[in-house]
Formats: sequence, C-alpha cells, structure tokens
Amino acid sequence: MSLAEHHVPGSKDTYYIPNFVTADEEAYLIRKASRLFETPQSKWKQLSNRRLQTWGGDLTAKNVLVTQPLPSFISNYPDLIARIASTGAFGDSPHRRPNHIIMNEYHPGQGIMPHQDGPAYHPVVATLSLGSHTVMHYYDVPACAPVLSLMLEPRSLVITAREQYTASAHGIDAVAEDRVGDFELANVGMLGGRDGAGVIHTEDGALPRQTRYSLTCRDVARVMNVRLGTRTKEKS
Repeated sequence: MSLAEHHVPGSKDTYYIPNFVTADEEAYLIRKASRLFETPQSKWKQLSNRRLQTWGGDLTAKNVLVTQPLPSFISNYPDLIARIASTGAFGDSPHRRPNHIIMNEYHPGQGIMPHQDGPAYHPVVATLSLGSHTVMHYYDVPACAPVLSLMLEPRSLVITAREQYTASAHGIDAVAEDRVGDFELANVGMLGGRDGAGVIHTEDGALPRQTRYSLTCRDVARVMNVRLGTRTKEKS
C-alpha cells in the first residue's frame, strides 16, 4: 500500500483510507468486542462523555507500558496489527507496529474535547471507526476554530502522524447528527461509502450518528514485559 495515495489534501501528515476493513470484518469485530465487554474481566473506564477500554496493557505514571496480550480477535483474524503495519505509517516507530489500543464507545450526542495524545506514544496514531460515522476536527494549539475537518466513515482508517500529530489538537463535537454543510470536509473526494459520500448530496446534509466504536492504535516506546512473575524493562 502506498500511504501517499491516501494523503488528505490540505493536511500536514494525515491519511484517510476508506473501507480498511470489510463489512463482514466490521460485524465480526463488533460482535467479538461486545462479548468481551460483557465478561467480568472487562475493565471499562467510565468518563463523563464516553467509556473506554485499554488493550495491550496499562501506562504507568512514567509513561511505561506494562504489557498485556492484545485480544486474539485483534491480532489473529482479522489481523489488524499486521494490516495497519503494512501501511508503513509505523515504519519509523520503535516497534514498527501498534502495541497499544484504546477502544472508545461513543453514543449519539457524545464526543471528545480538543486534545493532544501526549508524549508516551510515538507521534503516529491510526484510528479505525466501526459501527457509525463521525466528523473529526483538527485545531491549531491553543485550540479555537477547526483548521481541518474529516468525515470518518464506518470501516475507515485515519492516520495522523508527525507534525499533524505533535502540533495539532483533535476532537469530536458532542452532537447527535452531523450537518456536513456547516464545515468543509477535507476528505470529501476520498469517501468510499454511502454513509459518507451520499450524505453530501442529501437535501439537508444531516447524517444521524449511531453507536460508534473507535479503535485508536499507537506504539508506546517504553515497555515493561511481565512474564512468569519477573519483570524485564525494555527501553526502545
């Protein structure tokens, strides 16, 4: 895959890939994740505007990842880790692939304030959208008005890297529907499905949101492997 072919016009280092997973793979991932969420071992973190789980381990106060295995449906079929690595986006990251995933669950009307991801991660993040679209905005820091807006279709992957990652904030408005006529979508010519391209031509330009699962995939440079009761610290 040539990542350059998916560069978002007008952005520094943002790439958009529609239909990164198939509809069958999307349904499988949502089904497997839903079963995982219902287990007693599931560890939801409830926030005021959404809830989330972390996969691959937890970060310490010193930004070290205490590793845990990723769910098998992430690293086996469909092998999202290898598929994301094949884009080349993580080619210069310490592990050359994501080793940490935050799974966010957004209901209609929920969003996230403009923010930056922090220094624990290599400056690249790949976000897979499942179940629903959303619109993500990028902001110059300090955040004010959006400088770049993207439609994220179900099954799409958006990659934010380098200067776009380090110099910009990103966020999602807490609305129940997106009125696409209210802002210019930088990736309008790249949309690959009816949920994105079709709404641009609707009479009122309104696209109601459904429940969306966002898999944000990153590479944590500093890791601590815990095996057989002993800890070995690997600094990459």
